[in-house]
Amino acid sequence: MLSLLPSIFVLGLAALAALVLTLNRRSLPENMAERLAAAHALTIALLVQIVHFAEEAATGFHERLGPLLGLPGMSFSGFVVFNLIWIGIWIASVPGLRSARIPAFFAAWFLAIAGMFNGIAHPLLAITADGYFPGLVSSPFIGVASVWLWLRLRGATRPKDVTQESLRSG
Repeated sequence: MLSLLPSIFVLGLAALAALVLTLNRRSLPENMAERLAAAHALTIALLVQIVHFAEEAATGFHERLGPLLGLPGMSFSGFVVFNLIWIGIWIASVPGLRSARIPAFFAAWFLAIAGMFNGIAHPLLAITADGYFPGLVSSPFIGVASVWLWLRLRGATRPKDVTQESLRSG
């Protein structure tokens, strides 16, 4: 369980930020084109995340992160199950973004934030490890795809107070 603490902490912060964004931003009905663009960006980010996960799994990320931080390694099965659950959630979220489903926006914001974190964290982990660290090669790609997803989500949503104001005046 100790081996999961760094991931729980970082991903917990990403989830909290995604929740705040989801609760404070909405997509108006007329934002269909922007939601389609966000769904496309989510699909691309998801595909890149799958490649990133495959690199991490193949190169022992689950075994190396904990010891680098003075903790035990993670179990491979737990690492795989966690990632496959999120991949399934993101796949289900693609059509949800198109139809402005709030849970889909949470999942997409979460990928955007966690992916940007991956783009920064893996190079720093490689510096700390004084060499290659699992996930390093694909981390810039998930970082860039996540920034693109973030921008598309921002374009597809408006702050909640702005959406309420436009609904009242419209």
